[in-house]
Amino acid sequence: MSARAGLIRVPEVTAYFWVAKILTTALGESTSDYLVHTVNPYLAVIAGFVAFALAMTVQLRARRYITWVYWLAVTMVAVFGTMAADVVHIEFGVPYIASTILFAVVLVTVFASWYRSERTLSIHSINTSVRERFYWAAVLATFAMGTALGDLAAYTAHLGFLTAGIVFAVVFALPGLAYRFLALNGILAFWLAYIVTRPLGASFADWTGKSRAAHGLGWGDGPVAFVLAALLIAVVAYLGKTGKDRQAAARGAR
Repeated sequence: MSARAGLIRVPEVTAYFWVAKILTTALGESTSDYLVHTVNPYLAVIAGFVAFALAMTVQLRARRYITWVYWLAVTMVAVFGTMAADVVHIEFGVPYIASTILFAVVLVTVFASWYRSERTLSIHSINTSVRERFYWAAVLATFAMGTALGDLAAYTAHLGFLTAGIVFAVVFALPGLAYRFLALNGILAFWLAYIVTRPLGASFADWTGKSRAAHGLGWGDGPVAFVLAALLIAVVAYLGKTGKDRQAAARGAR
């Protein structure tokens, strides 16, 4: 076991967590689309990977959970995860249904390997280097799968951005309701909701950013990304100042 065992590396799951998470997914979608359509798409993907790698390096080397470091890593996962999923479809011509299934298999494989190794998938147990790496592998897989799933709903199923966003909002709420009223396993409820945050945030980002010809509001990916970034920074700053995102064990270790 790592010498860093016992130090919590992830935030507490609160309403603030879900707000920040959905903001990152929306920001990842709008930022990715803005970059690949404004600069050379190959350079954009390379830059996205470099930013993702740097953010993950800082996160994995942190001795404990640090609000801005964690959410920077999630944001870079959102940006690069979106780019990676789009590359699979655009550059290799893989249909959205196939990429959704592919990333779902990858996610199940990550979860199976994680559970076989650690006997738990709980976010409250991310206190060793091994568990943290499994956690981030799962996070990256959820983003890639969620991107493909969102595009599958909006384009292949012809739901459009707004309708897809409403559908995913309902689906996002279901695990929480099932956990509260039907005694659904908390870990299962968390990961089901976590997966849906990606297409949920991306659908509304696309609806606001894409042109009216594409059934969006036409605000532009760049302006939408700017507003989302400002909102996310405000939430992260608030959490960093108040400490409301720290798990009990992490607060005790300070």
